[in-house]
Amino acid sequence: MALNLEQKKAIVAEVADVASSAYSAIAAEYRGLTVEDLTELRKQARGAGVYLRVVKNTLAKRAVEGTDFACMQEGFVGPLLLAFSQEDPGAAARVINDFAKEHDALVVRMVSINGKLLEPSEISVLAKMPTYEQAISMLMGTMLAPVQKLVTTLNEVPGKLVRTVAAIRDAKEAGAA
Repeated sequence: MALNLEQKKAIVAEVADVASSAYSAIAAEYRGLTVEDLTELRKQARGAGVYLRVVKNTLAKRAVEGTDFACMQEGFVGPLLLAFSQEDPGAAARVINDFAKEHDALVVRMVSINGKLLEPSEISVLAKMPTYEQAISMLMGTMLAPVQKLVTTLNEVPGKLVRTVAAIRDAKEAGAA
């Protein structure tokens, strides 16, 4: 089904809007996936806050123009789907990486973050990035560690005094008996 000019403009505007606010983008070749596979991938992407779209390459080139993902323009060749992380930088990488493990037909072609084009093999590094909540809890744990150490040290002083007094008491009781 051919798209008219208005439909093409709408697609470009939609993808450009998403690309302008996305943290990272993944382009993957989907040749060989069934409709059921793509439906499952879309469902997983929706659940993870990832915008997933199959777009014609010429429209994709125009959509990413002027965004951090303009570096991907040269690689738009063949049947590609685009996945944009909208909530955290690693979301799209996690969804695509996990799905590609189960479906060999999904092949990662491009990975981009912060205006840099990464090697497709680096998707696993991006997928292992912590989510916002995980990063905050890691930071809080790091910030809390010195305070816990100080409290433990301060608590040890009266504890040692109590043990010393108890040892003296035990020694006196043993000497009296």
